[in-house]
Amino acid sequence: MEYVNAPANKAFHPLQSDTVNVRLETTGWQLLFSTLRSTAHTIQVDLSGLQNRNWIVFTNQLGFVNRQFAANQQVVSVSPDTLYFDFSKQTERKIPVKPVYHIQFAKQYNIIDQLTVSPEYVTITGPLEDVVEIESWETDTIRGTQVQSAVRMNVPLQKNQRANINIYPTTVEVNIPVGEVTEKILEVPLKVENGRQFSSVKLLPGKVKLTVMVSLRDYAKITGNSFEAVVNMEHWVDDQISSLPVIITQIPEFCTLVKVEPQNVEFFVRK
Repeated sequence: MEYVNAPANKAFHPLQSDTVNVRLETTGWQLLFSTLRSTAHTIQVDLSGLQNRNWIVFTNQLGFVNRQFAANQQVVSVSPDTLYFDFSKQTERKIPVKPVYHIQFAKQYNIIDQLTVSPEYVTITGPLEDVVEIESWETDTIRGTQVQSAVRMNVPLQKNQRANINIYPTTVEVNIPVGEVTEKILEVPLKVENGRQFSSVKLLPGKVKLTVMVSLRDYAKITGNSFEAVVNMEHWVDDQISSLPVIITQIPEFCTLVKVEPQNVEFFVRK
């Protein structure tokens, strides 16, 4: 069911499932083809009657329901025939907007900075028990191919699936910074973790070479100090492996790691 014409001044909570059984009258052939095309059907339920009561009777709005079906299909009854609603004090809450995007970038282009949304938060109102369950609200999906410049657009929020929840505003502005990126090769010293039980640990080599993709804007300020590379001696203590894997534990935002050379290093320990 999809609820429409909900009272604007009331917060309500349905007391039953959001699905109903509909009994249709049609010809045998129409029934057969309808079954073969079997897809979930949504019916709208008019809630304007909740202004002065807490229930809706389908028998009283079969005409409204029938207008949602083909002319050769007649809704005879809906089960359950009566829907009940619980009214509660309307609660207001601000929640963050979550941009959703599926973008394919042109070669050598990518996102180079934090996405921004304006406004960052939207206001939802409705029954307390429903409002507290909503932590964020997603936008419609932003799509693009061969993108090579910043994306700035007004995006509708995803359609509200609950008639007892109101949201404002329903559109936000999303800005996705896009710029040209290029490869950069850096040398990063290796650090030893969990090696205190040894008097010394010597790594061969003591540095690793990282190949990363960075934006042209940030090329100069991305240095080896922006990264951290470690080896964990517990891997040798526990597994007695002959070489230690290199682990990159720190990498700047919007910087993509392409390659680590070498991926494993030799070592000598003195107990």
